[in-house]
Amino acid sequence: MLALTRKSGERIVIGDNIVLTVVDIKGDSVRLGIEAPKEVKIYRGEIYDSIVAENRQSASPVDLTKMDILKGIKAPK
Repeated sequence: MLALTRKSGERIVIGDNIVLTVVDIKGDSVRLGIEAPKEVKIYRGEIYDSIVAENRQSASPVDLTKMDILKGIKAPK
């Protein structure tokens, strides 16, 4: 990991097409502006972790024996 010190208004450039700008600093909070191509997906860390966890759960095998509970359900007419 690269750790950098930046002041408000200063930028960090990643590759040729991503720019992070320190917009504001208040106490322990830092507000960042991100300029990137639309095809680059940008997520907050906790949202990304949630997406990864849901994808793992979706990819896990399904126990079909639990599907028997649906046999007794009838569609309304």
